Amino acid sequence: MSLFDQINADIKAAMLAREKAKLEALRNIKKVLLEAKTAKAGQEELSDDVALKAIAKLAKQGKDSAEIYKGQNRQDLYDQEMEQVKVFEAYLPSKMSDEELTAAVKEIIVELGAESMKDMGKVMGAANAKLAGRAEGKDIATKVKSLLS
Repeated sequence: MSLFDQINADIKAAMLAREKAKLEALRNIKKVLLEAKTAKAGQEELSDDVALKAIAKLAKQGKDSAEIYKGQNRQDLYDQEMEQVKVFEAYLPSKMSDEELTAAVKEIIVELGAESMKDMGKVMGAANAKLAGRAEGKDIATKVKSLLS
């Protein structure tokens, strides 16, 4: 079962269970996935990789919004946003630990034969593709900078 089909099944389950917050979050995911599907020139199936990237983007946007709400002392909106983020993150693979990220980036550097900061763009491109959804872009960038310098 593809991730898109899983989302649809979970929407039905949330409707039956009358879980309003979860249903809203799942509908947001479905909307984004449908938009991604139509953006790919009428592609029949949406790959799980593309779907995971879209869900990861939703989770990141939700966290950013929640921080803004927290800064404005809007605890109600912060809680609502974080509840949706929890639903988004349930579909994402678990995040890498710092040690796992270091090992993965070192492996990519060795594969590409990178030696200095001049090769950072090449390493970042490969690392972002390989580690998408499992590590934040800024964390990857920080790790690549520390290992190449």
